[in-house]
Amino acid sequence: MISKSLALQVLNEALATGGDYAEIYLEENHPVSITLENGKVETVSTPITCGAGIRILQGTKSVYGSTSDLRKKNLLSLANRLAASFEGERQITISKINKNRVKNISPIKIHLADVPVEEKVEWLKKGYAAAKAVDPRVVRIRTSLLNTSKTVQIFTAENEIGVESNNVEERGRYAIEVVAKDGDNIESAFAGPGRTGGWEYFTEQLNIEEVSKKAAEKAIRLLGAKECPSGRFTVVVGNGWGGVLFHEACGHSLEATATGKGLSVFSHSIGKQIASPIVTAYDDGTIPNEWGSNNIDSEGKKTQKNLLIKNGICVGFLVDKLGGRRLNMEPNGCSRRQDYTFAPTSRMSNTYIAPGKDSPEDIVKDTKLGIYVADFGGGSVEPTTGEFNFSASEAYIIRDGKLAEPVKGCTLIGSGKEVLMNIDRVGNDCGLGQGNCGSLSGSVPVNVGQPTIRIKEITVGGRGGKLE
Repeated sequence: MISKSLALQVLNEALATGGDYAEIYLEENHPVSITLENGKVETVSTPITCGAGIRILQGTKSVYGSTSDLRKKNLLSLANRLAASFEGERQITISKINKNRVKNISPIKIHLADVPVEEKVEWLKKGYAAAKAVDPRVVRIRTSLLNTSKTVQIFTAENEIGVESNNVEERGRYAIEVVAKDGDNIESAFAGPGRTGGWEYFTEQLNIEEVSKKAAEKAIRLLGAKECPSGRFTVVVGNGWGGVLFHEACGHSLEATATGKGLSVFSHSIGKQIASPIVTAYDDGTIPNEWGSNNIDSEGKKTQKNLLIKNGICVGFLVDKLGGRRLNMEPNGCSRRQDYTFAPTSRMSNTYIAPGKDSPEDIVKDTKLGIYVADFGGGSVEPTTGEFNFSASEAYIIRDGKLAEPVKGCTLIGSGKEVLMNIDRVGNDCGLGQGNCGSLSGSVPVNVGQPTIRIKEITVGGRGGKLE
């Protein structure tokens, strides 16, 4: 996108007033979004975005700016304006830029950008047909396919030799929203599997008919759901997307964005027990072709598999360049951003609780009375306290070790510390669920994950009275 010689000039301009680290992040993004409403094409969107962001660090001070104008004059002007935020003498002069060798961990056979829109539309119609066939009470089906192809060029410098890193990010995601209606009762269900990969995932690995059918069946089941009871109960959380509870209640609190400023409930927890001894958790950006994976992070560093909790003991944080300076820790490949308009910061990628020894069937069987949460909807968390609330989009009563009637309006309320310490069973069925996570550096694709787990006691909110 820009030459090494221009990058050298921009970096040196940025470091003119005493900055000790400079970074240029450039990207060109070609997203394609296709949406069908009840089997008919509603929108086809093919925007193109291109731009650059420049960041300068001086100790733990940071300044950032972005532009969509990549001409030499404009980039040098932006670097000059940002450098004016600091007062000092030049400490570093960049003499050359070496290229970083980036290994592709997510092979692609058929690039999504090369697949004709017409072929994608016909594929989406299969999802509509499968969902529509489930029940006449299915009244609305919205299907979509989003794919992105983002080319990234990153220049970084904190000594006389700069580094250039180049990367291509390609992702695709199928989404289906089903609305079911029975009289005045209306319920909805959603599914959104995605992949860092090509068209072969959607045509060979993802069964669109099965995914769509299950979404429609879920919406129909919810039509018959009663209000969830409230109180302190034992709760079993299903695998895969159930991991959003750990992601929100604990994952954000382990990011250097919060821990580096002392604003996290886990800021001073390295080496301390923060979870049940049967809980081990990772954030792994290196899993081939997974939704949250990448070859490098937004600072050009190779992504890593980071151990966060080992047998209940906090052993690590997610650390970016600026957060690492605050914590006196080395960055570990987790710096991410939505696009060039955002400065990067520490973010999760594929975050999950490691599998345990119990079968999911035994976990339910050994629970006499409680709630089973199969899927979550929205939720919120306060990293400084770890307090959260999450609404379950699919839940059931557990009676005598068996799943009984479905319930709606189920909300889990608690804190990260409480829920982690109260996990008393961990299944052997670890799975991942795809989503997008919003934070200081924008919205980024992430996988949440876990096996089936049991929380021995947690507050459940609902309008259904007592659990009997």
